[in-house]
This record gives sequence, C-alpha cells and structure tokens, in this order.
Amino acid sequence: MYKIGEVCQQLTISADTLRYYEKIKLLPSICRNASGLRQYSDYDISLIKFIKRAQRMKFSLIEISQLLDFRKSPQSAQPQVRQMANEKLAETANHIQELTTLKNELQLLVNLCTGDKDHCPILDGFEKK
Repeated sequence: MYKIGEVCQQLTISADTLRYYEKIKLLPSICRNASGLRQYSDYDISLIKFIKRAQRMKFSLIEISQLLDFRKSPQSAQPQVRQMANEKLAETANHIQELTTLKNELQLLVNLCTGDKDHCPILDGFEKK
C-alpha cells in the first residue's frame, strides 16, 4: 500500500488530481487506514498509469472513463475501443497537418525577416490572417 505522497512522487501527479479522479469516479474509492489517510494499491497505481497514458494520447476524461469501463471486458469492447482509437488517430493526423502548416508559415516569415528596421515581416504576417 502506498500513501498519497508516494504515489504523487512516483507518478509525477498532484494530490489534488488524485483526489479529483476519485471524486469523478475515474478511480474507485481508495482504501483508507484507521487515521483516514488514503492508501493506494498496486491496482490503483495501474489505473492511474492507464489514465495518464490515455491523457497523453489526448483522450478526454469522459473518454477515459469509457475506456476504463471497456477495460473490464476488453473482448466484447474491442470494436468500440478500436473506433475511439481511430477517431483519436484521425484527430491527431489533422493536428499534425495543422502544425506542419503552421511550421511552414513560421519558417517562411523567419526567412523573410531580413532585419529591415522599417517593418517586420513576422508582425506583418500575423496581421494578414
């Protein structure tokens, strides 16, 4: 069993975030010792790692809640999980395309910036859009 401070340090997560996950039922009610302090099990740690990884993949907390439900019977949930992952993949591809366009625009503006003291192509470029 782990104290909340140990979990926070191990997983680089705040205590407030852990309490929030429990409050919104992403995590089940955490066991408490006789003093009322939360005690996290290895299973709880596994769930928190799952949540953090899903967040890094840009799943919302609502989507993560669904994924956690699907995790209980993965065989029957596979089509829904695959659909969610495909949607997230499409969003990611779109975001990459937007970032590539932004990178190219910024690169063009930087290249146009010749040090001319009369105007700044970068600032001018921001005003055009």
